Amino acid sequence: MANGGGHSPRLWALVARNIWQQTRRRLRSGPGYRWRYAGRTPERVLIAPPDLRLADARIAAEIYHGRYPLAGQLVESGGESPFQLPVANRGWQRSLYGFRWLRHMRAAGSDLASANARSLVADWIALQGWRMTGPAWEVDTTAKRVIAWLQHSSVVLQGADFRFYRSFLRSLAVQIRYLRSVAGEAPIGRDRMRARIALAYAALALPAPVSALRQASRQLAEELERQILPDGGHVSRNPLVIVELLADLLPLRQTYANQAEMPPPELVGAVERMLPALRFFRLGDGSLARFNGMGATIQERIAAILRHDDTAGAPLTQAPHSGYQRLALGTAVVIADTGVAPPVDVSIRAHAGCLSFEMSSGRQAIVVNSGVDTYGSADFRPLARATAAHSTATLNDTSSARFNLPPHFTRWTGSVLVDGPTKVHVQRTDRPGRQGFVASHDGYLARFGILHEREIVLSDEGRVLSGTDSFLGPRGSALPAGSGDGATVRFHLHPDVDLQWDGTGGPVLVVAKDRWRFHSPDVAPTVEDSIFFAALPGPRRTRHIALSFKPCEVSRVRWRFALED
Repeated sequence: MANGGGHSPRLWALVARNIWQQTRRRLRSGPGYRWRYAGRTPERVLIAPPDLRLADARIAAEIYHGRYPLAGQLVESGGESPFQLPVANRGWQRSLYGFRWLRHMRAAGSDLASANARSLVADWIALQGWRMTGPAWEVDTTAKRVIAWLQHSSVVLQGADFRFYRSFLRSLAVQIRYLRSVAGEAPIGRDRMRARIALAYAALALPAPVSALRQASRQLAEELERQILPDGGHVSRNPLVIVELLADLLPLRQTYANQAEMPPPELVGAVERMLPALRFFRLGDGSLARFNGMGATIQERIAAILRHDDTAGAPLTQAPHSGYQRLALGTAVVIADTGVAPPVDVSIRAHAGCLSFEMSSGRQAIVVNSGVDTYGSADFRPLARATAAHSTATLNDTSSARFNLPPHFTRWTGSVLVDGPTKVHVQRTDRPGRQGFVASHDGYLARFGILHEREIVLSDEGRVLSGTDSFLGPRGSALPAGSGDGATVRFHLHPDVDLQWDGTGGPVLVVAKDRWRFHSPDVAPTVEDSIFFAALPGPRRTRHIALSFKPCEVSRVRWRFALED
């Protein structure tokens, strides 16, 4: 793919846009531009917006003793300022500079915690407040910091003298002006959305003219219209983004109400769509389905958000705009990816997992995708994004989309997803007592001339999950004989599933007191090692069931998981 393949014009357009945006951001953070961020200092913070994120007073104690457990890594400062430590982990740096850990000081609720918060804020202002370079001043990190400083201003300013009070507000005003200047150049997607959210918070929480609030609300509304789909999903197709945005949008909606201001209708509508979408992606064990960048689920965080969900009834059965299907009978839940690749601009975390599915029974996940290790090494991300890391079919050990681009692309675009499925046909096949769908994608058509079609049916009150994977020619025709193409259908198992083989049939999946037997009448199954990246403690070893065959010889493969009595 040295020339970018058939997507070269689209990629080059993205490269050109990103170069232009990055150049403008550098200019706006350079010495010749910084004077523009000076100006009037707000007299006070009018309101401290609420924060829905979980807080732990024990982490405040750790930070007081110079230990910073952020982004999955514990760093000890040894008495030095954390803002001067040479930590290579960019995720840890961004978490430190984002200041969301101030919520733990609030949870501690002591004068000592407030004094420590104030000391760290003063330290950052002295060391980083005007440098405007590096991860501390990335658009997304700056937006997180502005929101966190506003939400926890009461903790930071408790017991503060006048000098610090003014320094805090002056720095906050500079960051807001900077964010207002660069928000339009932020990467399309979550970063730009968070910048617009932060500016809306600022217009509500600080003294500002009516025009500032009106502009911030309008720009936020425009971004919500661009990014939140009619079914409540995000344009990136990543369930994690729904969680992250709701954690900011719900308190923002409340802040509008607390200030007796009318929130933009787009904000109200987006929240009302996103809450059911969040429930849509939730499996029976409380985790979110691992598609397109979703990693480990912090279930308490999901529960805190869903307390604000006033919608009634069961989750939707399909999210057609986001490209997902949901089957639910008895205690079984199945969620499947039936969507095209997301727009290239927001695909840097997207996966090649079309037609993959996850299944839970009761409070236990059974069939999963590998997910991502949110805080682990980026070296494993390509493995997690590959089709083989998903519970679906691969052809010739090749992913159904590409993300390993030449350096002249990735330098400016990151590892975006290209050449993925552009057409996915989906049809529900629900009938009384059963739920199902048939879907096909063209991700392998250009390279191998093969369409992959998958039918999945959940029946018998959730006790049987059956499926068929078919491999067809360009117009649904049979494949020519003698083709050397090879296919493998994989079913990745959750690490807590005990896989046994009793000699009387296919493998048996033992989950708590349940036994699920796997059977395929067309291809003999094998069991292979696998990795589940999305475990909370980090990657865990697991196994997957594989069905390997040649589509020209076996064009249709049937399989089923059945709960034994």
